[in-house]
Amino acid sequence: MAVTLRQIEADTTYPAITTAGDIEDAIWQRIESYIAHRFTERSVTWLIEGAGDWMPPLTPATIQTVECWESGQWVQTNADPSPFGGICLPRSGAWRVVASVGTGPIPPAVAQAVQRLAAYLTDDAQEVPSGSDHVSIKVGEEMTEIDRNPAWLGRALQHSGAADLLRPYRRA
Repeated sequence: MAVTLRQIEADTTYPAITTAGDIEDAIWQRIESYIAHRFTERSVTWLIEGAGDWMPPLTPATIQTVECWESGQWVQTNADPSPFGGICLPRSGAWRVVASVGTGPIPPAVAQAVQRLAAYLTDDAQEVPSGSDHVSIKVGEEMTEIDRNPAWLGRALQHSGAADLLRPYRRA
């Protein structure tokens, strides 16, 4: 069985969907680390070990080259299509597959997930300062206290509702 050892994605430019400005690229990066679909085109290289069927872990993917490590260098070779949708690596060894991933319009659910995560991160950051989990605000005679879950940033995808919208895009 062929196993993916490493995935190297080229940098890309993300579309502007929100007014989050400086943090929008970080929002896209967080969402892309959670899903297997890509919506902006870029090159990706996978390093693979073993033989047999292999499926690109990102979609949509158009495989451009398949190379095998022989005598201290990468040698381009052909790989037959797999009946399961990927390629069949004919023999055991180290493989390098280069592909182009990402295409097409951004689905409405993904755009909504980006907007929800941006709203969650920017709204919550204004209420409670970074590094704090509690703040007291006094306006006139009124005292308001705001508590924030210490894991708010790490669970932002889930707490914002973005993760529910992204569920169909988790697998290639």
